[in-house]
Amino acid sequence: AGRIVPWSCCGAALSLVLAAVPMENQHTFLYFAYGSNLLKERLQLRNPSATVHCVARLKDYRLVFGNHKGLASDRWHGGVATIEQSPGDEVWGVVWRMNMSDLESLDSQENVMLGAYSPVELSVRMSGQDLHCRTYIMNSCVYAPPSPQYLKVIVMGAEQNGLPTDYQEKLRAIQTNMYEGPLPVLAEVERAGRRAAERERSDPLCH
Repeated sequence: AGRIVPWSCCGAALSLVLAAVPMENQHTFLYFAYGSNLLKERLQLRNPSATVHCVARLKDYRLVFGNHKGLASDRWHGGVATIEQSPGDEVWGVVWRMNMSDLESLDSQENVMLGAYSPVELSVRMSGQDLHCRTYIMNSCVYAPPSPQYLKVIVMGAEQNGLPTDYQEKLRAIQTNMYEGPLPVLAEVERAGRRAAERERSDPLCH
């Protein structure tokens, strides 16, 4: 099984070629999420078209946490997720199918225009099939542990989508920075989750 490195350092830059959006057709694309966007309520806050395509594995990468140029995240008050090449390791995530109309919003969420993350195309594996997906990798990453709240969102997303049990356990074991203050984005995600639950209860087709 692959290992997750919570916040160890690696100075090597990633030499990944930026690619065009991998499109299923001219209207949609596939996006591989491995961090907070594992959770549907988080991703759909700004990207309402996102629907689960499958759970998939990215080989020879590992999950790490940090901040672009060491600038702490105002949104999450700690390190945020990125991936880096690591032979023999693996990262599990969710492949979302999204409308092209949400591409600009997704890039904005990942701070592409500010240079914090770069969009790349990677091949992930699901049920013996390779899928080419868009994902994002942090630039100039300075490693730092995540806040407990940020890690909670990732763990909730892993549970929600049924990522492998051993991978979920590794996520839960990641060390955090013990931040205890308020996080407006977490409150927003939780409100979205409650609204979704209420809609399901009130919709007779869900029962």
